[in-house]
Order: sequence, then C-alpha cells, then structure tokens
Amino acid sequence: MQTLNKSKSNSTIFRADQVGSLLRSDSIKKARLQKTNGEISLEQLRQIEDEEIARIVLKQKEVGLKAVTDGEFRRAWWHFDFLENLVGVDGFWAGSGIQFHQKQTKSRGIKVTSKLDFGSHPMLEDYKYLHQVAGGHVAKFTIPSPSMLHFRGEIDPSVYPDEEEFFDDLAKTYKKTLQAFYDAGCRYLQLDDTSWAYLCSDEQKEQLRAKGIDPDYLIKMYLHTLNKAVADRPADLKITMHICRGNFRSTWISSGGYEPIAEQLFGHLNIDGFFLEYDNERSGGFEPLRFVNRSDVNIVLGLITSKFGELESKDTIKKRIEEASQFVNLNQLCLSPQCGFASTEEGNLLTEEQQWEKLRHVVDISKEIWK
Repeated sequence: MQTLNKSKSNSTIFRADQVGSLLRSDSIKKARLQKTNGEISLEQLRQIEDEEIARIVLKQKEVGLKAVTDGEFRRAWWHFDFLENLVGVDGFWAGSGIQFHQKQTKSRGIKVTSKLDFGSHPMLEDYKYLHQVAGGHVAKFTIPSPSMLHFRGEIDPSVYPDEEEFFDDLAKTYKKTLQAFYDAGCRYLQLDDTSWAYLCSDEQKEQLRAKGIDPDYLIKMYLHTLNKAVADRPADLKITMHICRGNFRSTWISSGGYEPIAEQLFGHLNIDGFFLEYDNERSGGFEPLRFVNRSDVNIVLGLITSKFGELESKDTIKKRIEEASQFVNLNQLCLSPQCGFASTEEGNLLTEEQQWEKLRHVVDISKEIWK
C-alpha cells in the first residue's frame, strides 16, 4: 500500500460546498437540441452556454457559496464527456443505457482504442471561462475519477494486453490532466466516482464477481492508480473526491455504508477531502469515519438531498453533524448536498428555485454551526 504524503496541501476550507452539477436551464436544453438538429452552430451554442454559466455563477455567489462551478452546463454526462476526449478513448452509442432503480439512462459507452494520454482537451477552455466569470470566488471544476475509465469503459485487449500497463498509463494521463488544469489556473479540482460506492454494496459486489471481477483487486488497483495520479501535485492544488451511489432523475443504483472501503480509502488515499453521501438510510452510519487518520483532510457531509425539493429540518441536520463529530473533529467537517442536481443533462425532479433554496439551506446551516 502506498504511503501517504502527510504534508498539508491547499488548506482552504469551504464549510458550505456543493458537488457541482446544476439543473440545466431551458435555454441550455433548447440550444443543445437546436445544435443536434443542425439549427445553430457550435459557436452559437457556446455563446448561449457562456451567458447561462455567467448567470448561474452569479446565482451561486448570491446564495453565499464561496466556490462556484459551471454547473456542468456544457456536458450531457458527468463522466463520458470528459473521458471520451482523452487521447486513446472513443465514445459510442451502446446497445443500452445504465440501469438505475426504475429508470435507465440513454445509450452511451466509451472504449479505449489506443494508448492513453492527455492532449488538447476541450474542457480546459471550459475551465478558463469559469475562471474568468468566477472573479474573486474560487472556480471549482469537476471531472470523473480515473477509476471510471476502467469501471465504465471497454478496453481493447490488443491495445493493453497487460492490465497493469493500462493502469500505469491511466495514472500518467491523469497526472498530466491535473497539471494542465493547474496551468490553466485551477486550484480546486473534484474527482467524481461511483465505483467506490459499488464496492460498498454486497449486491453490486456479487454482480461484479458474476462477471469474473474481484472487488478486492479493484480496490487495490484503483487506490494505487489514484495515488500515483495525485502524487507530486502542486501544493496549492486542492483535490477532493465525491463518492456517488447513483444520481439520475432522482433515482439511485447502489446501497451500503462506507465500512467495506473506509480503512483503505480514508486511511490511504492522498487527497484533501471526501464528499460523502449521507442523505438517507442507504448511506449507513458515521462509524466508518473513524478511519480518517489525518487532521488535514476534510469530510464534506452530504446531508442535504438533491433528489427532491423539500427542505430538511435544520435541527435534524445539526444533530447529524454533531453525531459525525464523534468520529471526526468538527473543524474537519463541512456540509453539502449529497450529489449534484443534474449528473446528466436530464436533471433531478425538482425546480431550479428549489435547487437554489437547497444550496442556500446549506450555507445558512453552515454559518450557524461554524461561526
């Protein structure tokens, strides 16, 4: 197991934070459909996206967030759009989508067809625009974790007959990714990952074993690859990870507390923070947080759900934060929604105003706790 680098990285703490994706506005949905139908150009689409991103960044500032995102407004998916623009990866229309409880996504897949690398990725320009409109606020950018290319992608065995070589190239590719975003001005990068939540679920692990995949092998290789990717990063680049149990049209995929992965993940992954889903009983208790063995890592509690619009009781949220503080020092804890509001462009089943109220709720509660 790789030894942790104990040196403190970016020490900025956002007591009120967000996972990143926001409900696509009607203007964005209309423009993306028009582009698909050939009614507007890519340049016209981008102009509309620019205007809408500037609007939602201003709205995030108004609700009191200190770190702002572009809402992933230029993406259809939280992961595929980024991954299929890596060198060596192609996107394609798969036979079926990803199955959630009672719903299925539209068709999409990714395949590794040549050696991996990071080149002139279009999201670097996306970040630069966000950085521009963020002004004095921190521009936070979200990308999928490297694990997701292996977990959701197909790998041509003629390109990578040795899977260890694939993971080595994947780590090198992401190391270049982090440096490229840093050079573009990024100081807060979030890795989004659903694979770790699958590894918490007995049901999902059985499905993996049925496919001939050893969950323990995945834990080992994903942890090793992640640590290689983030090693020797700039000291002022804050890297966090969001662990997601599925978020499509207010539905989900996996259940299970963090206990099966807690010691490995919290004790051995060298990043600055974890966004953890804790909005319902499927998430389990706070006991796995006892494996957080560093005082310089932040645990962002996703106690506010993004799946429906009703506001949670402030007293209930405060009580749960107090419970979590029995395992991790209160000064290391933060608050956020459990996930984004639109992991795919379709979005969850709540209104835009309810979305802003949720984020304002996060800010208000955090101010009352961390005075």
